[in-house]
Amino acid sequence: MTTDTVSETSTGTPTEPIHITGQANLDEVVGDYDVVLTDFYADWCGPCQMLEPIVETIAAETDATVAKVDIDANQQLATTYGVRGVPTLVLFANGEQAEKVVGLQGEDQLRSLIERYTE
Repeated sequence: MTTDTVSETSTGTPTEPIHITGQANLDEVVGDYDVVLTDFYADWCGPCQMLEPIVETIAAETDATVAKVDIDANQQLATTYGVRGVPTLVLFANGEQAEKVVGLQGEDQLRSLIERYTE
């Protein structure tokens, strides 16, 4: 995998967000893990910055893999997934897009979203 040395949970999911560099990279991550929460963000976005510690906690404490996509660096990827505002979170389950949520989400909301696909 193209990630740096990343520690993993007991279920084999990374405990830190994976920064995505393009469609092939995202496809690889979605293919490698059962549940992937993908955070489409921008550095200039205030709500995205508020979401950052939440997605880091989700990565560390749940069975979901968290992927981060900088929409400014990956505009084509953002277009492919219909991202019109940030933050947008796209949840993949078993290789398929399962959910899409736009806007700042609380940790509890994200945990229950993930639990629908990890139990």
